[in-house]
Amino acid sequence: MTQNPPNLRPDLANAQITEQRRDGQPTIGMVSLGCPKALVDSERILTRLRAEGYAISPDYAGAEAVIVNTCGFLDSAKAESLDAIGEALQENGKVIVTGCLGAEPDYIREHHPQILAVTGPHQYEQVLDAVHANVPPAPDPFIDLLPASGVSLTPRHYSYLKISEGCNHKCKFCIIPDMRGKLASRPAHAVLREAEKLVEAGVKELLVISQDTSAYGLDRKYDVNPWRDGEVRSHITDLTRELGSLGAWVRLHYVYPYPHVRDLIPLMADPSNGVLPYLDIPFQHSHPDVLRRMARPAAGAKTLDEIARWRSDCPDITLRSTFIVGYPGETEAEFQHLLDWLDEAQLDRVGCFQYENVDGARSNALPDHVAAEVKQDRWERFMAKAQAISEAKLQAKVGRTLEVIVDDIDEDGIATCRTWADAPEIDGNLFIDEGAERLSVGDVVEVEVEEAGEYDLWGSMV
Repeated sequence: MTQNPPNLRPDLANAQITEQRRDGQPTIGMVSLGCPKALVDSERILTRLRAEGYAISPDYAGAEAVIVNTCGFLDSAKAESLDAIGEALQENGKVIVTGCLGAEPDYIREHHPQILAVTGPHQYEQVLDAVHANVPPAPDPFIDLLPASGVSLTPRHYSYLKISEGCNHKCKFCIIPDMRGKLASRPAHAVLREAEKLVEAGVKELLVISQDTSAYGLDRKYDVNPWRDGEVRSHITDLTRELGSLGAWVRLHYVYPYPHVRDLIPLMADPSNGVLPYLDIPFQHSHPDVLRRMARPAAGAKTLDEIARWRSDCPDITLRSTFIVGYPGETEAEFQHLLDWLDEAQLDRVGCFQYENVDGARSNALPDHVAAEVKQDRWERFMAKAQAISEAKLQAKVGRTLEVIVDDIDEDGIATCRTWADAPEIDGNLFIDEGAERLSVGDVVEVEVEEAGEYDLWGSMV
């Protein structure tokens, strides 16, 4: 689970919002926790509030109330959310809670009874009602108009694009369907219209997110929508093809390896569109018995075949995934199977979590929970292998010329960039130590790779 990165804290989150506050304008702050899907929710809430005449404060002290958008996926994420609520109460005093942990209002109020209101995930109207009740709007009809573009909590050159809510899977370790409901896909033309406006506003990279990106449109029975001079299905292949024509990088996250995913690979192999050769696939484990206990498809061997096919069709594809070690009942043999599978799969980017009980998850009741010290040992062994694979793959890129996007240029003139193989916040970086004064954040340039580490690259502009 993504922890709350520093650049999403209220003192930095709204650095892109530069409008001056007018006299008497009510002001709201925001703390956004958890995954990119929650970040999109935060952006939508702030966009609505700004359209209603509220100013957005970059710090606690300047806000008349603070919205804390929480995460509740793991116990550690719940603890982080409770800490953030407590911090906001201490620094500001008027706090409205929303997000995934908001689905458990009694749990929140037990720890923080003084909060103003609690709403669940993606309940935008209820959040606005709570804000209105505690910080009444005072719009100026001559000044407060719907902004040309939404409030963004990410740098201007990339943006998350949420295509659906919820999930139809019933994985035993996960309570997302209980918190966010079943799959609910947005119409294809609505997603594309949003993406088009983002690109027109200067976004260079669209990060497609949902809980199950491969299932997009299933609930809509892949309905046909009007788009430009033709039509487009609400289907991930059709949607991705259209997104790739907008002139920005398109990066796909949370893709389950359904058979139809292979139809995306030719788009990634085609340099004429913007679909990056990158798949973020949550495999979670490899051993069929563990996958069955997780209530996930037990198809580890077939997955290896599919990976080989993807790489045959698109040799430059980057595969990222996350795994759970120490799942209840996991034996040493099952864990070794995972290590051997990783050896064969040779995934480019890998994250790993130690299993945690989550309140309400069915996995809590499984027998043979793994001891904490065993989970830690397996995590260390897994990450050591993943690190060695990453280092070897990056070393093979030395001498190559790669296209990168510039994320940051620090005061020492060092540019932090990302290649096609790197998603923001979760993957590695490519650093340019010299000549970065000629660059601007958001530039896309070619770089010759000169040096490689375990997760990062160094290079110079061509």
